[in-house]
Amino acid sequence: MIDLRSDTITKPTEAMRKAAYEAEVGDDVYGEDPTVLKLEEKAAEILGKESALFVTSGTQGNQIAVLTHCRPGNEILLESESHIFYYESGAVAALAGVQTRTIAGDRGAMNPMEIEASIRSVDQHFPETGLICLENTHNRAGGAVLPVSNMAVIYSIGQKHHIPVHVDGARLFNASAAINQPVTAFTNYCDTVQVCLSKGLGAPVGSILAGGKDFIASARKWRKRLGGGLRQVGIIAAPAYVALTEMRERLSEDHEKAKQLEDGLNSAGLKVINKVETNIIVVDVSEFNITSEQFVEDLKNEGVLAVTFGPTLVRFTTHYDVNPQEIEQTIVLVNKLVSSY
Repeated sequence: MIDLRSDTITKPTEAMRKAAYEAEVGDDVYGEDPTVLKLEEKAAEILGKESALFVTSGTQGNQIAVLTHCRPGNEILLESESHIFYYESGAVAALAGVQTRTIAGDRGAMNPMEIEASIRSVDQHFPETGLICLENTHNRAGGAVLPVSNMAVIYSIGQKHHIPVHVDGARLFNASAAINQPVTAFTNYCDTVQVCLSKGLGAPVGSILAGGKDFIASARKWRKRLGGGLRQVGIIAAPAYVALTEMRERLSEDHEKAKQLEDGLNSAGLKVINKVETNIIVVDVSEFNITSEQFVEDLKNEGVLAVTFGPTLVRFTTHYDVNPQEIEQTIVLVNKLVSSY
């Protein structure tokens, strides 16, 4: 079975497994796990922030950011199909007590003028705007890269109005690889950032939340409140360190495989609807008069796994554990399936 559902399905490499076995550990709640401390220090350095916190998942990292930046009754501004709004089970309302104000983006990028117009004025009828959230790369925009220029203008608006900017950078290293620039090209224009180590980088578990020292000190308490204070967590921080330090440079390979798949899907008669910049390809199967669920099920029977992305949309995601030969095999199998409709 060729699994193109997500880059989260990658398995840890042998180097990661060995690192986990040999990890020096201690109680992280006491701040005594040297492997975690090493990971957090390195992550802060790479991301260009003062401090960093190892968290269990990207969603936990995003939620801790909202909880730390905001207070109940605040409003956060975010893109209408962003992960925080679309895929995190309403957690910002359930946990932080904040409401969302969504702005439709162009390939995930919000118009800075609309953001500034959406910032609440001082009025007893209105909630205070507590946070601006960006997503880079943008999942539901097909792995689109938010331009640095867009982030820079939005960040300046945030600074002007004293509103922090958080970046859900689950796949931010993919954005960095796509423009062939260090990740700080993006993180220079945000107050805090979350990055996943368990997607394209291949770690078995874990994400990083980075920002200023005072922010991370407060975030650490929120992590504890959410049950995220772990003990000998160096066992998972060690493979995460390998992912962070050894797997970033190869992300462009996933992008090349995505282009290879895009070409093959187009040739097979499928309509690729996104501009493929990174490792995500989205196709529309409506012209075959079938649903995305039917297509995904039929494709599974042929030996390829993908995911529905809407009533007639299907997403494919390339990653470390699928090679170019399997991409070619996928194209053959898709051709076979399409010809049967």
